[in-house]
Amino acid sequence: MADKKEKGNTIVGQSPMEMRMGSSQDDENGSSCMRTAETLLRLLPVTLSVVALVIMLKDSQANEFGSLSYSDLGAFRYLVHANGICAGYSLLSAIVVAVPRPSTLSRAWIFFLLDQILTYAILAAGAVSTEVVYLAYKGDEAVTWSQACGSFNGFCRKATASVAITFIAMLCYAGLSLISSYRLFSKYDAPVGYNNKGIEIAAFQS
Repeated sequence: MADKKEKGNTIVGQSPMEMRMGSSQDDENGSSCMRTAETLLRLLPVTLSVVALVIMLKDSQANEFGSLSYSDLGAFRYLVHANGICAGYSLLSAIVVAVPRPSTLSRAWIFFLLDQILTYAILAAGAVSTEVVYLAYKGDEAVTWSQACGSFNGFCRKATASVAITFIAMLCYAGLSLISSYRLFSKYDAPVGYNNKGIEIAAFQS
């Protein structure tokens, strides 16, 4: 009877070393899945930004009322530049993330800052261009700015499509900003409350 128990314990039980190895393997699998998901999320804005950029670059129209091109409007030129920069950064950052390497604090800070900057840059490009598209459709009687889309309907349709795709890319960057923020601030320990030692953190009870 004792021999059976010993055999059962040998089969079912695990040594501390085996448990640590299993835990580390689970962590590696989890980090690998996270790295793959982040790489794909960084590659997605490449396609979106390039499509938005190309649509805007080809956005020009000439008819009996005159000619109109994206280069005539500063907001659209900024949108082209912002999408180009974001596409290049997304491709480079995806390559860096795809390569397995230890995540250091300095690397986490670099990704955090760049993701934040690019997110706000492309958000600003989309917001300013949206205002221009709105004025092109509606006009502004207060400043005697008549609507242009009645005469340049094709130009306005392409501009609207480019701006919409830019906002989709911005949502991807917002998600990347959340990921990089989590990676950075998870490296810091939570503040510890000290009683009667200069720092106190109030504990709220429900």
